[in-house]
Amino acid sequence: MIEEVILYAIIIGFVISVVISPFFIPFLRRLKFGQSIREEGPQSHLKKKGTPTMGGLIILLSIVITTLVITGKFSEITITTFLLLFVTLGYGVLGFLDDFIKVVLKRNLGLTSKQKFFGQIVIAVIFYFIFKQNNVSTAISIPGLDLEINLGIFYVVFLVFWLVGFSNAVNLTDGLDGLLSGTAAIAFGAFAVLAWYQGQYDVAIFSVAVVGAVLGFLVFNAHPAKVFMGDTGSLALGGAIATVAIALKLELLLILVGGVFVVETLSVIIQVISFKTTGKRVFRMSPLHHHYELVGWSEWRVVVTFWTVGLLCSILAIYIEVWI
Repeated sequence: MIEEVILYAIIIGFVISVVISPFFIPFLRRLKFGQSIREEGPQSHLKKKGTPTMGGLIILLSIVITTLVITGKFSEITITTFLLLFVTLGYGVLGFLDDFIKVVLKRNLGLTSKQKFFGQIVIAVIFYFIFKQNNVSTAISIPGLDLEINLGIFYVVFLVFWLVGFSNAVNLTDGLDGLLSGTAAIAFGAFAVLAWYQGQYDVAIFSVAVVGAVLGFLVFNAHPAKVFMGDTGSLALGGAIATVAIALKLELLLILVGGVFVVETLSVIIQVISFKTTGKRVFRMSPLHHHYELVGWSEWRVVVTFWTVGLLCSILAIYIEVWI
């Protein structure tokens, strides 16, 4: 029965995104919600200027409708479902404000780093105080080992860091047509399998709703993209995947499932540290996907390679959690 429910969720999520996108994209274009391109970025990206952005609204709408419809029909909306939607929408709203400032107010950097960071922390703290009402363990398990580390009162610090960190990591990955849509579908698919394995069907339903939503969006976001998700989508997906990992008590496994996001973030950190300390760059450009573009890889080759890496990471994560 639950397998059918999960199948319905992914199909509905996909269909909603595919159906509303052809109406939503022209609407964004009429509002002149076009992508601005950084001049210091790869020159090949300049032709993307004006492509409708803030398409993350399509993804959010699909996720919310699918999750509520499927959950309401086959079970009940749990506190976990509420928290998953709360964080997803909360970070989505934050991303929307960032996009709105960039696109409508023509301030290319959007929200200041302090404003965005403050908003991310506030949402994470609210999540923690609601989440702890479930008397959740403050211990985190080490993947592949029968070992746990109890963080005690420091668990809140870890949780906030995880939410803020991964929302930004996923945001950094959204730089090429279809890159984040594909890697997010793979990562949420892996967590859907693990949620089903744990019997946490509310988390599984939400996760496959995300898979369906981003795959439907990918139809229009694949190269050459007709729409970008913007920070509206990327921050929301980042917050959502961190929340899913926390809800499943697989916090550290997220490092492997989201291996692409982690590597992208590390490339930025390494680049900044290297340039500030030695004046030299390790990569031609960061995040890492831009480096491969500048060494001659086609955009599609970079995207497919990163999808493949994400798939291998997810398969390994499932193997470690289920069979080891």
